[in-house]
Amino acid sequence: MDVMAYIEAAGNKAWEVDGLAPDAPLQDVKSIGIIGAGTMGGGIGMNFATAGIPVTIVETNQEALDRGLSVVRGHYQRSADKGRFPQDEVEARMARFHGTTNMEDLGEVDMVIEAVFENMDLKREIFGKLDKIMKKGAILATNTSALDIDEIAAMTSRPEDVIGTHFFSPANVMKLLEIVRAEKTADDVVATCMELAKTIRKVGTLVGVCPGFVGNRILFRRQEQAQKLVYQGVMPWDIDAAINKFGFKMGPFQMSDLAGLDIGWSKGATTSNPIRDALCELDRRGQKTQAGYYDYDAARTPIPSDVTAGIIRDITGAEPSTMSEQEIIEACIYPMINESVKILEENKAQRPSDIDIVWLNGYGWPADKGGPIWYGDMVGAEAVLSVMERLGADDDMFKPAQTLRDLAASGGKFIDIDTGGLKTDRAA
Repeated sequence: MDVMAYIEAAGNKAWEVDGLAPDAPLQDVKSIGIIGAGTMGGGIGMNFATAGIPVTIVETNQEALDRGLSVVRGHYQRSADKGRFPQDEVEARMARFHGTTNMEDLGEVDMVIEAVFENMDLKREIFGKLDKIMKKGAILATNTSALDIDEIAAMTSRPEDVIGTHFFSPANVMKLLEIVRAEKTADDVVATCMELAKTIRKVGTLVGVCPGFVGNRILFRRQEQAQKLVYQGVMPWDIDAAINKFGFKMGPFQMSDLAGLDIGWSKGATTSNPIRDALCELDRRGQKTQAGYYDYDAARTPIPSDVTAGIIRDITGAEPSTMSEQEIIEACIYPMINESVKILEENKAQRPSDIDIVWLNGYGWPADKGGPIWYGDMVGAEAVLSVMERLGADDDMFKPAQTLRDLAASGGKFIDIDTGGLKTDRAA
């Protein structure tokens, strides 16, 4: 099978939920509630309004609500101006939004999606309120990208109705939707959310609860290795260049500059990333300030920065590295393969190919390399194991998965890994 045939087959397979009857009952979702009208909340709401489903969107104050709905209107207007749909469709879609500052107005919607920032205490508080507000049988979803959904569900008296719907930013554009099955999520809730993904034209992939779920958990390993390379004297632009050559449009530091280096940072803060802290203190916070890891010109072209190079030398004390592009690729990409195997060992994905679908649709993995699993088979388990033994020698996070060792010994394939699929305990 060639890679394009594989991607098509894997995409079709991802819709199949193991252990779920083909005729599993579906809830009739005719209305959606969104908590948060920011970038994510507004983008999520657009998916449903575009599909003809009314959206009640909640914000803490009228100013934030008006700002959020204005951004939504702007997105629709630009699309209409480009001829993607008739001008009168802008008003038709906006008419499906009902903005409110009163969470009680969500009482009759069929499904609510919480889309506030990543703070567990805040999400727990919101779900405690939703438990009292939402009608019986309504689906309670969270858009968290990494937090423990079982902990969030525990704030309700109906954890069977709680599920993760992890949209990717910008949510009105990105195709992937990680649907996160928590410990007690009911079958009908899973089936309904998978069907809704089709309705709003997303690529739905069912995953389990673990830090970062499937996509971000693998991304974290790449980011961590990229930071380690910097401390070994490799410059950020050399790392990005290697990742670009591999086929990603953006490398780790290009991505960080785009997102903003000050996410999770405040002035005077000391975090686990002192290089980032130093850049932010100089108001080098990414593209939005025209300086981050890179300098930027008026066209936002990234330019290697002498300022950043000096900060790195001062903080790391590392001698300049002569690491090759291939060595950089191996150090950043092979840990993604290893982490994919660990996800399968922990039963947090249904099947190996689902991991590839996540990375192809949510993170821009180059299609000619099929995804972390497919690429693992391109280079072979022995090659991956050799690199992971070196990277994991002084860091348990990167120790080779046992299944990786088994594949290297047997000559087996990553795509054939079968650890029993996605497993949760829904006994209670």
